Amino acid sequence: MTIKPTGLDRLILALNAIFLTCAVLVVVVPLIYIVIASFMDPTVLLNQGLSFKVSDWSLDGYQMILSNPAMIRGFANAVLYSVSFAFVTVAVSICAGYALSEERLAGRGFFMVIFIITMFFGGGLIPTYLLVRNLGMLDTIWAIIIPGAVNVWNIILSRTFFKGVPRELKEAANVDGASDMKIFFQIVIPLSKPIIFVLALYAFVGQWNSYFDAMIYLDNPNLHPLQLVLRSILIQNQAAPGMISDQLAMAELKRLSEMIKYSAIVISSLPLIIMYPFFQKYFEKGVMVGSLK
Repeated sequence: MTIKPTGLDRLILALNAIFLTCAVLVVVVPLIYIVIASFMDPTVLLNQGLSFKVSDWSLDGYQMILSNPAMIRGFANAVLYSVSFAFVTVAVSICAGYALSEERLAGRGFFMVIFIITMFFGGGLIPTYLLVRNLGMLDTIWAIIIPGAVNVWNIILSRTFFKGVPRELKEAANVDGASDMKIFFQIVIPLSKPIIFVLALYAFVGQWNSYFDAMIYLDNPNLHPLQLVLRSILIQNQAAPGMISDQLAMAELKRLSEMIKYSAIVISSLPLIIMYPFFQKYFEKGVMVGSLK
């Protein structure tokens, strides 16, 4: 039996379509603008706005970015930091979440209270910096990975997900003589791909877009990630009007800054744009399953 939509249903569907269309435009239009602007001559962009004439387009911005050794090094560092951080964060979250999901774990309520307290109260920047320094992690990759590796929200999400794993599977494995480690790695982990990919995506994106920790803990320019390199380039290409007396030099500096800005945004966003289509099939399932109970 087919239920025909009423007038109110059609109105709600139409309003939903309008709202979603506006939401998509809010996201897509700035993205298209940035991509087109990255290929344009900055002088034309500043004076006329977007132009679809091939003669007004230029690859100088990309050539300047890709010919800069600091950009290549920063890109490699960002990939290394983001992948390493995602691996460590997912490993910690999955192990802690699975342990806390087991009712036979002694003191699991106490551990959860301790974890939750850290979500609302932190030591602050100075104590954290002193701790990282005293542990000898300054100017190392560990200063980027270790301090933020334990994410309480990810642990709670993992614990909720593991509570949804059928207990009968683990009981059957126990009857067959499987140990807890064997159950975890051979039964639970293969069933946990949605939550693993979601947590990995969260961690990778968060670390990829981060520059503050690197700015605080890394003094060696060879260790700076891409976002910190981009920040340095854009700041160096900006100057107060009183600092440059030559108007031509000021105009060229502004042109150079515009040329680099949009190209850098596109290059730094490429890994995330490439990743999302592959993670999309796991994203909704992982978040929704992790929100049960």
